[in-house]
Amino acid sequence: MNKPLRRISLFCGLLVLALLIRTNWIQYVQAEDLSTRKENRRVQIAQYATERGNIIVAGQPITGSAVTDGSDYKFKRTYTDGPLWAPVTGYASQAFGSTQLESLEDGILTGNDDRLFFDRTIGMFTGEKKQGGNVVTTLNPEAQKAAFKALGNNKGAAAAIDPRTGAVLALVSTPSYDPSRFAGNSKDDEKAWVELKDSEDKNLVNRALRETYPPGSTFKVVTAAAALEHGVVKEINDPTDTPDPYFLPGTKTEMVNHASGCKEASLNEALRVSCNSVFANLGDKVTRDKMVETAEKFGFNNDKIDIPVRAFASVYDKKMGKDGNAQSSIGQFNTAATPLQMAMVTAAIANDGKLMKPYMVDHVTSPNLDIIEKHSAQEMSRPLSAANAQKVQEMMVNVVDKGTGTKAKINNVKVGGKTGTAQHGEGNKKRPYAWFISYAENPDGTSPVAVAVVIEDSEADREDISGGGLAAPVAKAVMEAVLKTQG
Repeated sequence: MNKPLRRISLFCGLLVLALLIRTNWIQYVQAEDLSTRKENRRVQIAQYATERGNIIVAGQPITGSAVTDGSDYKFKRTYTDGPLWAPVTGYASQAFGSTQLESLEDGILTGNDDRLFFDRTIGMFTGEKKQGGNVVTTLNPEAQKAAFKALGNNKGAAAAIDPRTGAVLALVSTPSYDPSRFAGNSKDDEKAWVELKDSEDKNLVNRALRETYPPGSTFKVVTAAAALEHGVVKEINDPTDTPDPYFLPGTKTEMVNHASGCKEASLNEALRVSCNSVFANLGDKVTRDKMVETAEKFGFNNDKIDIPVRAFASVYDKKMGKDGNAQSSIGQFNTAATPLQMAMVTAAIANDGKLMKPYMVDHVTSPNLDIIEKHSAQEMSRPLSAANAQKVQEMMVNVVDKGTGTKAKINNVKVGGKTGTAQHGEGNKKRPYAWFISYAENPDGTSPVAVAVVIEDSEADREDISGGGLAAPVAKAVMEAVLKTQG
């Protein structure tokens, strides 16, 4: 063989070798990644080739499947009371993907999860069609309906937790959307999707988990807990040395009170009427770092709170100055919280200082309803001692009985709460957020429900917007629903 032919042969050999290496790389290394990529249409077709399992609330499915005509996708998702449950289910769309439980539990719902391998293998021998498993939630349908109805046309959210276990009882965001409207891949589905995606009301956003707001005066319960835990306050009815006027540390800026009688007011009285100066003063005395320590025990600055849907991290600033810390101690400045976070704060206080990890999937089942994984309640942290938690409870009950939270009162039930009206926007010119956090107590002293409600915007006049006036009735409706279903 002459020299040119040898070179050509060598070159061709290298090309064949490169092709073999590339082919084997794709087949044995990239195969799984390619076969599961969302862009792979065969994956999407397989995803909707069988009926999905269901998401279940109180024994009833809130999802279903319907045959799709004239499409590669055999089935499409259907939803019962879609807008009511969308903040829980998310959506599963042939054209626009999936979110929340529909996405996180896709393996179980489609039957592709490894934990269903045995069922799939048995099906191969029995000839049974592949089926999806089910996701059983912790939601209380009456509490969910009560929150949704009470929020009405307001833009806002509500989260309710069982403080004893961390089980999520209600998770509502308004205005909501019906996932059935874009579950398919037709022109009508596309039109509905575009309409919702571009909506100024942000219908697709789960405000209970994925929006943070300044918590306003509801945060004062965290400052009260920090003041007690770090020994700044020993007795809740002793006067605090808060002057009137009170100037933010290192500034000539006066902290404005909307309540009267705040000069040297006790912690109990300051929470009852919501004195800004007292809590700004206490937050400064606790110090920023210890305020951060307590806030983080309640769940702030944690970006991995998964229920299993991940909530946005709530924030208590670690680097602000003394004046910023004083303002943050009343839930303003850089402090930001999701409704779920404030429900966690309330739950920890109601549960004598023990914060349970929040969760909303109780268990998942195989298609034949065998339980393949069940959640166990887990303690997340202890933000305050039982003794101090009971002191904060006493103050929160005082708020509802004789303070700013009287609209949350329930006959013959001990209720603790805290109002919040959070200013925001440049120069605080935007309409304030109305907050209310609360819990109800059983006769045995335990609490079956802790609630946080935020109303982002409403049709009320600006001067009529308050946590006690707008958000407290929503919390009351949720608590009553939970108490009623408990019998």
